[in-house]
Amino acid sequence: MSRIKATFYNTQGEALSGSLETPTGTVKAYALFAHCFTCSKDIAAASRITRALAEQGIAVLRFDFTGLGNSEGDFSNTNFSSNLQDLIAAADFLQQHYAAPALLIGHSLGGAAVLAVAQHLDSVKAVVTIGAPATAGHVKHLFADSVHEIMDKQTACVELGGRRFQIQRQLIDDLENYNSLEHIRMLNKALLIFHSPMDNVVPIDEASRIYTAAMHPKSFVSLDHADHLLSRMEDSQYVANVLAAWAGRYLQTNEPQETRKHNAPLVAAGNVIVRERDKKFAREIYTEHHQLASDEPTAMGGADSGANPYELLLAALGSCTSMTLRMYANHKKIDLQSVEVELHHSRIHAEDCASCEDQAPLIDQITRVIKLKGNLNDQQHSRLLEIADSCPVHKTLENQINIVTNTPST
Repeated sequence: MSRIKATFYNTQGEALSGSLETPTGTVKAYALFAHCFTCSKDIAAASRITRALAEQGIAVLRFDFTGLGNSEGDFSNTNFSSNLQDLIAAADFLQQHYAAPALLIGHSLGGAAVLAVAQHLDSVKAVVTIGAPATAGHVKHLFADSVHEIMDKQTACVELGGRRFQIQRQLIDDLENYNSLEHIRMLNKALLIFHSPMDNVVPIDEASRIYTAAMHPKSFVSLDHADHLLSRMEDSQYVANVLAAWAGRYLQTNEPQETRKHNAPLVAAGNVIVRERDKKFAREIYTEHHQLASDEPTAMGGADSGANPYELLLAALGSCTSMTLRMYANHKKIDLQSVEVELHHSRIHAEDCASCEDQAPLIDQITRVIKLKGNLNDQQHSRLLEIADSCPVHKTLENQINIVTNTPST
């Protein structure tokens, strides 16, 4: 398990600070964690839960909202809507650099935030709330004594969690816009609600409101004697264990140990093993973490149960080309919105290949069509096509390849 420092930007161009907890082995899914109101990403509950989830194969990004923790910006200029925009920016960061989040987790007001933003993130399959209010407007009770002053003077300094914060009227007005439960009814995601009956910050009635408003599938787990901040380690560990088990039902996780057959071989990193599936052409292909199939089409006497060998060869070149282009575009901050690579293999007469030397009567030719979409100028478009030729598989195919065949002694 490792922690990766993450930096991305809000809609105002201000840097937001995050930490991505990643598993040691295969990542089953990526998740976003939204912390409580005025808290930071390093609050004990957030750090414990994300670490525990990483131990179970779920990579989790937690970050400081604008103006909090190590993130740039002025907290007094933020509101609930800006928190939602920060979550979308975090999701975009994961999608660009890793994979789009499939799971949203929110603690306290962070729970209300993930409920509100989930419908805007198509990649999200499941949502989890921990000690969350049903609507953002519930937060107003934290500074109820200062509401009149805020409304009259447009701003007031209030004490929250032992710290002083400047609260502006824009926050009050914005919270009023998120008092409806309609977005919970329209969630269309699997929902898990954690709440403690002993919570004296957000009463358990709020969990009941969320559960009643939501459509199935939905689940509720009582946290018994836990406090609102899950300050006891055993409470946050319990949340992580239950959460990971529940999420596996709804997330399309990559668990090679379960998808492999019982007789699947152990494969060393970087190696590939191919075994016969039948006495014709069907083959099973194993890598360290994955399994796929190869076969010939029915016209060639096969059962067409997998890609044929040349399709696999083209897939290797196409996927490497696409990855190389994406890596370059992300590094150079080029607005490349999508890449599609279409390939075809054929044999042509040598005289048709003007660039070939020492020509044989027939040579292999791969035709590669690269479709780039985005706000690209001519120079960027041309440069990307040049970069495509830097793909490692491309270079391997153009090199002289020496294949050494051995057979183990019996």
